[in-house]
Amino acid sequence: MYENLIYSLNATVPVFLVIIIGYLLRRINLLNEPFCTVANRFNFTVTLPALLFYDIATANIREGFLLSYVLYCAGATTVSFFLIWGFARLFLKDRSMVGAFVQASFRGSAAVLGIAFIQNIYGSAGMAPLMIVSCVPLFNIYSVIVLTFEGETAKPKRDFSVLRLAVLNICKNPIILAILAGMLVSLSGITLPQIALKTVKNFANLATPLALIVIGATFEGTKALAKLKPALVATWIKLVLQPALFLPIGIALGFNNKLLIAALVMLAAPTTPSCYIMAKNMNNDAVLTTSIVVLTTLLSSVTLTVWIYLLKMTGCL
Repeated sequence: MYENLIYSLNATVPVFLVIIIGYLLRRINLLNEPFCTVANRFNFTVTLPALLFYDIATANIREGFLLSYVLYCAGATTVSFFLIWGFARLFLKDRSMVGAFVQASFRGSAAVLGIAFIQNIYGSAGMAPLMIVSCVPLFNIYSVIVLTFEGETAKPKRDFSVLRLAVLNICKNPIILAILAGMLVSLSGITLPQIALKTVKNFANLATPLALIVIGATFEGTKALAKLKPALVATWIKLVLQPALFLPIGIALGFNNKLLIAALVMLAAPTTPSCYIMAKNMNNDAVLTTSIVVLTTLLSSVTLTVWIYLLKMTGCL
């Protein structure tokens, strides 16, 4: 238990500290609003796509491919998304928060945290690439859909033009295009030149720290506190409810060890910083998204430790 706690703290506390540093840099005017705006656009169009392309393109997806696991990950992601969207439409009085709430509640840091988490436990990436391919494309497609339909630019009447806009946003979304390109490279067996891979990796390495710094720099404490209740509900859904619902199904299907840890990352990892990037760029509630990212990052060190402990106690790991 102690070792799991130390590992989880090592995985999450540095992330939270970078957010705090971003906040302090803004307070002492080393960062300003124009920088944050440009950094968000740069992250959305360059660094995050580079990260996802690199992770998927360099993974051997064909080796160890397990259809039942792919369907499980895709199914859990899909069911979570539509249940949370339905819940948000019913219970959120402020409709402007719906898109951000849904995205941040179901979408975890599978690509950014997932591989590192499993490598620290098992010494290799294990089944993380298969989990990433199964859920990350859906994370982004569903995020584009809900952010388009619930964003400030969506029409009050959800007609064909909004549906067409959602499809267009999916087709031109740089993150989705990067995932598709990475899958094509991985499945085709193409070996990219090291010069190209190292160049992409250099941009990929910027994605997470830059996103976290901007999250901290744009964090508005007063506004965030005003939205604390929905942020807490979203955090509970992300870190507790999702794994409670879907981990038992994975166990019943016979998944264990690396498969189950990868599923845990998919279900119970803190909300990915890329949620903020997409919410901000698609005219949704960036303040609420920031609050959820901060809360899930802070609390996941405890909840992930508890989930790992429970899985070990039940003999699943």
